[in-house]
Amino acid sequence: MKYRNYGNTGEMVSTLGFGCMRLPEIEINGKWYIDEEKALPMLFSGYISGINYFDSAPYYCHKNSEHAVGKALKSVRDRVKLTTKLPLDDVKKPSDMRRILENSLKNMDTPYIDFYHFWGINKGSLENIKTNDLFNEARKAKEEGLIRHLSFSFHDDSEHMIDIIDAGDGIFESVLCQYNLLDRKNEKSIAYARKKGLGVAAMGPVAGGRLASPTELYKKLTGKESIATYELALRFVLGNEDISLALSGMENMDMLEKNLAIANVETYMNNSERYKVGIAMEEIKQFSELYCTGCNYCQPCPKNIIIPEIFNMYTYHNVYGLTAVAKKDFEAYKKNPEKGAMPESCIDCGICELKCPQHLKIREELKRVVNVLEQIK
Repeated sequence: MKYRNYGNTGEMVSTLGFGCMRLPEIEINGKWYIDEEKALPMLFSGYISGINYFDSAPYYCHKNSEHAVGKALKSVRDRVKLTTKLPLDDVKKPSDMRRILENSLKNMDTPYIDFYHFWGINKGSLENIKTNDLFNEARKAKEEGLIRHLSFSFHDDSEHMIDIIDAGDGIFESVLCQYNLLDRKNEKSIAYARKKGLGVAAMGPVAGGRLASPTELYKKLTGKESIATYELALRFVLGNEDISLALSGMENMDMLEKNLAIANVETYMNNSERYKVGIAMEEIKQFSELYCTGCNYCQPCPKNIIIPEIFNMYTYHNVYGLTAVAKKDFEAYKKNPEKGAMPESCIDCGICELKCPQHLKIREELKRVVNVLEQIK
């Protein structure tokens, strides 16, 4: 495993971080649990293989992720970096931050959090932070040793990241933001963050799974024999020297092993190669026509429309050319009402669009996507 300086924090982090939003789960009597027989060994295997950065949050995996991460890594706590997040929408008064932080500490069974993120911060969040004096609350927590570094995760328009970095000058020490082959809008802000001494973690390095399937993308971009598309994606992200680590949400051992193999290659991608790939990507803009990362923030839908799953079927067809797979999955979805409702059940509440980090016009896109999938022969 390779390691990089995490900005000016004084910490060294593995170039591959373990995102703990998609740990294997099981449902028992209508309640969801982490499948610990699978998840705990997988997390520890990640550590044994050199990963030292594990990212969780209070609401991940039906609110069970923090507990599983803490339990899996308890014996090596002093050798790993644990992160979690403060849901700013839950903060109504200054003391709420301490309450939420202490709950995360309890869930993870740890006396401190290495990187505590203001979760999904945007320009509008700054008012909440100011009103509730959260920077001061964070300083107190640091002085008491409850958190070691204050960070923020970001889903807003790219130009606002610099504003947030400046607003938290001398306070924020790292940022977690979207960055991959299909979504490079944060590239300049990422460079600015590094210049200001922040560590940068790139989430969604394989674009929410869009770059995980086998395609001829590498051959299209370079004219050379194909390599796995997820390998191209990870090498591109890690080839950016402004990026400290790529955070990948891993669901199973196969995914972990494949990502580890890429993280351990001798070289990722040099600046010249990255430039050529970036230019070539401009020629296939259709990849970004519907950019759903599969983050599931739009869920649950009041009518149980499984929005990310439907969008993913369209991606198989439109982006990867896996039309037969898309059609098969769509027909299976239609025939199983218990799996999820069709978009025609939409009551036009718009809740999904309010929660979408990518600001997608979900209601319009669902109608369009279903129409395309229905017409596939």
